[in-house]
Amino acid sequence: MNSPEPAFFASALINWYEKHKRSLPWRDTRDPYAIWLSEIILQQTRVNQGLPYYLTFTSHYPTVKDLADAPADEVLRHWQGLGYYSRARNLHQTAKYISYELDGIFPNNYAGLLKLKGIGPYTAAAIASFAFKEPVAVLDGNVFRVLARVYGITEDIASPAGKKAFQLLADSLICGTQPDTYNQAIMEFGAIQCTPVMPDCLFCPLQQTCFAFRNGLVQELPHKAKAKVGRERYFHYLVLQWQGQYYLRKRTQTDIWQGLYDFYLHETDGPVLPEDILMQELQLLVPQEPLPRVKAVSESYKHVLTHQKIYARFYLIRLHSRLRKEIAESTGLNLFSVSEIEQLPKAIMIDRYLKTSVF
Repeated sequence: MNSPEPAFFASALINWYEKHKRSLPWRDTRDPYAIWLSEIILQQTRVNQGLPYYLTFTSHYPTVKDLADAPADEVLRHWQGLGYYSRARNLHQTAKYISYELDGIFPNNYAGLLKLKGIGPYTAAAIASFAFKEPVAVLDGNVFRVLARVYGITEDIASPAGKKAFQLLADSLICGTQPDTYNQAIMEFGAIQCTPVMPDCLFCPLQQTCFAFRNGLVQELPHKAKAKVGRERYFHYLVLQWQGQYYLRKRTQTDIWQGLYDFYLHETDGPVLPEDILMQELQLLVPQEPLPRVKAVSESYKHVLTHQKIYARFYLIRLHSRLRKEIAESTGLNLFSVSEIEQLPKAIMIDRYLKTSVF
């Protein structure tokens, strides 16, 4: 049996969707702001993890102007735990651009949306179809999987040639009269029916026309080349405490966690911070005698990012006096109370340590 015709494929997905779709708040609106917000949050994030963040953002920032006017640290604080913090920074910058340069009005088509910072082809297609019913096909991980299995596409989904082949197929299949429902349907189908590991092939409406099912290739498709092994990094944080307050600094360099707060950091090539290096760091921070002592050393914390693994230890150091002004300024360290720290945007690893050892 041949692969399904576009009309049958779209109809089968839409019929399935009407029966099985999850009730999600961003599906009950055509507001491009709410749709944009949900799509940015759900990038690299599962729905059950992203939903509370979506509700938090729509509660604190019900309009794009509210988001634009919010302090950057506050936006990052609400984003804390989602990772990929460049999404939050771009979200904030684009909200400002829409509010102040476009008078609060979103572009109403794919081409215009694609010009906004932080909005790529997938997000532009999602907003254009969901909010404005423009017939542009979305292409995310779920869609790749459905198309690869049903139509037997064997190209690597991460390669330029593969992406082009999938996009051409996706564009040829989209339902012109219901592009919004069709795009929602194919993504939802991939999320809860045609899943990565245990797809429900037995009750699949496309079973008889699915190339992968007919050829025993369900677990082999889609094809994606293995990602390169990420590098390992070893962080040693000096947790400087003075009279119940702690010194933290804002990460401003172009690296992970830009715009978030952490402690004074020394990075090494291996898991051990040599004693002499620790003493040198303390002498730089506290040149007067006597040198403070390390009161406690934490367990090793591990945090896995897309292309690197971070291993961190925290060294609690109680200072005899405040840091000298010139040292605090040169290191970017500022003194914060516990209640103030709770309101700062922090990497999840820092938050985990604070909740275990400080809060």
